Formats: sequence, structure tokens, C-alpha cells
Amino acid sequence: MKMQQQHIRRAIGMPLDRVDGRQKVTGSATYAYEYQVERGTYAFPVQSTIARGRVVEMDTSAAQALPGVVAVISYQNAPRLAHLDDADLAVLQSDAVAYYGQFIAVAVAETSEIARQAAGLVTVRYEEQPHDVTLRADPGVLYAPETVSPDYATDTEKGDVETALASAAVSIDHTYTTPTEYNNPLEPHTTVASWNDDGGVTIYDATQGAHSIRDDVSKAFGLPPERVRVIARYVGGGFGSKGSTHPHVILTMMAALVAQRPVKLALTRQQMFALAGYRTPTIQRVRLGADGNGQLTALAHDVVEQTSTIHEFAEQTAVATRIMYAAPNRRTTHRLARLDVPANAWMRAPGECPGMYALESAMDELAVACKLDPVELRIRNIPTSDPETGRPFSSHGLAACLREGARRFGWQQRDPGPRKRQEGRWLVGMGVASSTYPVYQFPAHALVQVDRAGQYRVRIDATDIGTGAWTVLTQIAADALEAPLDRVRLEIGDSSLPEAAVAGGSSGTASWGSAIIAAARKLRARLHKQYHDVIPDEGLEATGEGGTNPGEQQFSMHAFGAQFAEARVHVDTGEVRIPRLLGVFAAGRIINPKTASSQLLGGMTMGLSMALHEGGVRDPRFGDIANHDFASYHIATNADVGTVDVAWINEEDQHIGPLGAKGIGEIGIVGTAAAIANAIYHATGIRVRDLPITLDKLLR
Repeated sequence: MKMQQQHIRRAIGMPLDRVDGRQKVTGSATYAYEYQVERGTYAFPVQSTIARGRVVEMDTSAAQALPGVVAVISYQNAPRLAHLDDADLAVLQSDAVAYYGQFIAVAVAETSEIARQAAGLVTVRYEEQPHDVTLRADPGVLYAPETVSPDYATDTEKGDVETALASAAVSIDHTYTTPTEYNNPLEPHTTVASWNDDGGVTIYDATQGAHSIRDDVSKAFGLPPERVRVIARYVGGGFGSKGSTHPHVILTMMAALVAQRPVKLALTRQQMFALAGYRTPTIQRVRLGADGNGQLTALAHDVVEQTSTIHEFAEQTAVATRIMYAAPNRRTTHRLARLDVPANAWMRAPGECPGMYALESAMDELAVACKLDPVELRIRNIPTSDPETGRPFSSHGLAACLREGARRFGWQQRDPGPRKRQEGRWLVGMGVASSTYPVYQFPAHALVQVDRAGQYRVRIDATDIGTGAWTVLTQIAADALEAPLDRVRLEIGDSSLPEAAVAGGSSGTASWGSAIIAAARKLRARLHKQYHDVIPDEGLEATGEGGTNPGEQQFSMHAFGAQFAEARVHVDTGEVRIPRLLGVFAAGRIINPKTASSQLLGGMTMGLSMALHEGGVRDPRFGDIANHDFASYHIATNADVGTVDVAWINEEDQHIGPLGAKGIGEIGIVGTAAAIANAIYHATGIRVRDLPITLDKLLR
């Protein structure tokens, strides 16, 4: 068949509706827990009620006697797992308890209700040991990890920071804290496991990366990777929490193996607070020194954060500070406290989000001390090259974002002094903060096929966690193939497809898209060269690889942005309202303005939630999170969010790959909390350095 030659309208850059929108609205999009399996059973875990110790006795007889119970599994009868690098995944392999909420048994039954009842009938006696669950800046319990996530140096230092601070014309020295924060995607963490007759297994999982689950499961159960298939076509949010394998995946696999029937497990909202990762709390000391013109002469950012005793995760909290502003004398450090707590993990913009809250709050305090406009102070200190590596930036749009944001927000009307504007009983202020996120790309593979009818099938194990990957990858493929959108069929979310990296680090579109472009170009070349656009009876296919960028060895690559906030604080009650937020970003090429705006708006809303609402409260007596549900762990809802305006500047970056896209999933949250905190200071004259900013901190 000869392909029809026609003018094709470019899809990239168009604000197209989501191609999966109808399926999601009508409920026909199938999420992990909704897959139907024959003779399916349900699992409900038994969790530890101590923070440290061991199980010395467990009675499962009442649970096993309950009608409808298929199995009760504990460390006494659980299948033995292969050697694991991650001790947190060694589920039911010993009697040891490392944190409150750890799996110590699981009940499998014909219904979810029976499984839950059976789990409640299991009685346990412990040998409790002293525990420590409280983060504090105590040098006696802190240590320096080898690296911080993913592979950054733990500490960096240039020049003589202490001397420069001591001699600075203006200096500040403050400590900022952020609490434990939880990802809480709308779709809970769920796994459905079904062992096949040939000894392989099919898993339906709410994950940000099917291949990563496949690899961890195959290692744990000693299976060849090709015997494990993981399906995750639709995922209802993740924010990083579904980017790595958590213990419930292993537990579900184990339950299905013992029961010899498919098993479904869905963590409850309360269980997710212990078992699905979280953002570490931080204690951050920031010291800045400047000359009389507000030019930074010294910068020090020292971070204390936590990790668990059985799984080290060192969040890269001070890494963004290394590239944000120029200063000849600079130091960043990270120190960890190893505590008897669940494993922390990725949460939207790990590192940049809490780290930039501290840095951008400190920059606001420096602007006040220097009697300079906060926008102007930031612009004066933008580096001409990467302060750490000396490499030139592939592009740098921060100054443009700050200026455009100031113009749009009406910044020129702002009185520089705090507590100067009052409307009725409300104090009104404005705040600003910078945002940044690195350009990540990871290896990806794609397969593109064309049939005799000229219909294209694009296959890649990408994952759409609600970000719009179904849509933007279809747009990218259509343009690369020079074909209409309706002739492109995308297949993603399945480990049987060509391997691609996890949906994380704002890397998906650039990584997956470059692989699709490479495969499409090969296919187009083959059609033109071999068949002059005539497709043979059996069709054609081509593979492509992407996600690697030689330019990263020559350039420093980052997206930048500026966040502006208006805060209103009630004089009598301390209530805070944020009627206006504006974010202006420089993030390379925008593939789909509609989905991009949605991502940036969502990130900024999450930043508002971080500033005013979110904070896990760990009970030091028992080691558990006391507010482990939405009744007491508050997140921003519609009534809390005023007008959120999103914009971006046109930025062409020739060095970041064929798409020129930098990633936008995370930069929206970065800087938002600081902008709000700075606006609250401007409204009230009260500087709050400990998140969240609740009304009790403003009643003075």
C-alpha cells in the first residue's frame, strides 16, 4: 500500500484535550485494583504496634478458624525470599520489628471484609526495645551519607565561608524547618498478583514504573525478569510515592504464592502513612553574607534530615542551593539521623522543594536586611555559569521569569515595608520566590510499527500517572511520523513493552519522547528508502533509543521559574488566605499547553498545601503518625485555593535533546511555599520559619 501524502498539521504545541479523558470520565479506564481475576482473594495485613523490637509470640488460630479465610502468613510460615539489597522489602523474613506499622503477618480471604476481620483476630506479644523517632540536630546521632539522592556529593565547599560571613557588610543566620509530609495520591497503593501455571506471575500495580517493579519482584522471588509481567496502564497519581517498590507489593506476591490463587491488596489511607514513603522532615540552617549592594559574598546551607534504620534514603535538600546564586564562598552539607521510622522516599521535587523553601525564605530576609527589593536582589545574584562546576548553562530564564512575573502580578504597587496594607480586618502582603528543577533524562526504548492500512502503533513502557503522557506522547509520535493523530495508537504501562525509565524526576516526556522520535525517524527512513512510501503486506517496524544527552557533560541544565503570592492574614484570628498565586516558568519547549498548565497549577496548589496545612505528627511514645488520615492530616482543598495563574516564557534550548523540553511535573511546587511565607511576613511583619504556617504562629 502506498501511503497518502498530505499536509499534516503539527501536533506539538497544540493545547489538545487528553486522549484518555473520555475513558477516565466514563470509568472505562481500568486501574490496578479493578482488574478482574478468576478465583480472586483479598489480603489484609497485620502491622506492628511497636517501633522497635521483635515478635515473641503470635496466635493466628482464631483468624484461621474464621469461615472464608484462605491463609494466614507470618514470618513463621512465609516463603523465603532471595537476597535483597533493600531490607525494607524483606517482608515476613524474621521476627524483627524496625518501625511502627511494619508488616508482621497477612490474612488472605474470600472477601476483603473477611480478610480485615481475620487480621484483627491475630494476637501478638512483643519484646519491645528502646526506640528513637525524633529528628533533632544532635551531632552525636548524625552521620554523613556517601551520597545524596540520586548520586550527588553529600557536601560541597569553595572558598572561606566563615571568614566571608564574619566580614560581610550584611549577614543573616537562621534555621528553617519542614515537617514530615505525605504524598497521598487519589488512587491508593494497590497490587493484584496472579501466579501463572508456568511459574511466572502477572501483576497489576499502581506504579510509576512497571519495569522497576518487575526487576525488584524478579530479584525477590528468584525469577527471570521475563517471567514477571507488570501492568499499569492507568495510575491515579503518585507524586513520587509510586516510583519505587514498597513492601505491600512483595506481600501480595507472597500471599498469592501461598494461597495458590490471585490476591488483591489495597492499602488503606491510614496504612499508606507508614508503608508508601514520605518526605523527610528537615532542619536547615542557612547563612548568607552580602556586600553593601546586596551581592552575595558567602552562602552556607547545612541540612539535617532523617532516614530509617533498614533503608537509607538521603534527600538532596541543599543541592539546588549549589546552582541558584553566585557567591565566591559557599558550602552545603547533608547529615542524616538514622531513626526507628518507616522508610522515607521520593515526594514531588525531592530536595528542591524543602531546600528552596529555606533558601528562598533566607533570600527574602537578606533583601529586608539590605533594604533591597526581593526581585532585584535575586536578579543581582544570578550566576553567569554554574557556581559548582563552572559549566555554562544550556539556557537560564530566571531573570526573565522574575521580571515578567513582577509585571503580571503588579509587584510595582507593593510597599516595601511590612504590615503597611490593611483592608478591613485583613492585613495584605506580597511575596516572591525563585524555583528551579534540573533537567533529567534516563534511558528509554521504543518500538514503532505500521500496518498495511497506514496505521501506526507506538509501543513503550512509559507510565501516565495523571500527567498527560498518553496525550503528549501521541502528539510527539504523530509529528515524528508526519501522520495525523488519529492514525497513531499508543501502548504504554506494561513491562512486556520496550523498557523505559520510571515516571519521575520530570524526565518522562523528554526521555520517552526522544526514544519515540528515534524509532519514528528510522521507520520513516526505511519507508522512503526501501519502499518509496509503499508498505509491504507484513508491515514495517523500527526501534529507537533515547534518554541520553551528550550535552549534559558540557552544560548545566535546569528549568527555572518565579513564584508570586498575595497573602491576607486576619488581624484578630490569624487566619491566612491566599487569593492569588502566579507562577512564570522557563522550561524549554512546551509540548501541550493545556496539560502543562494543569501540571504547573497542580504543583503550585501542592506548594500552597505545604505552606499552610501539611505536617505529619509522630508520637514519640509509640513511633506512629498520630494524624494519619484526612481528618487530621490537612491538605488544601478547593476552598483553600484562590486564583492560580500559570505562564511561561518562550525558551529555546538547543542542548537538551531533540524535543527541547525540560520537564514541568515538579518545578511548580518548588518555591511556592517560600513565596507564601514571604507574603505572610510582608503582610504581618511576623517571620515564620517553621512549616506549616498555622494561625497560632501568627497570633502574637
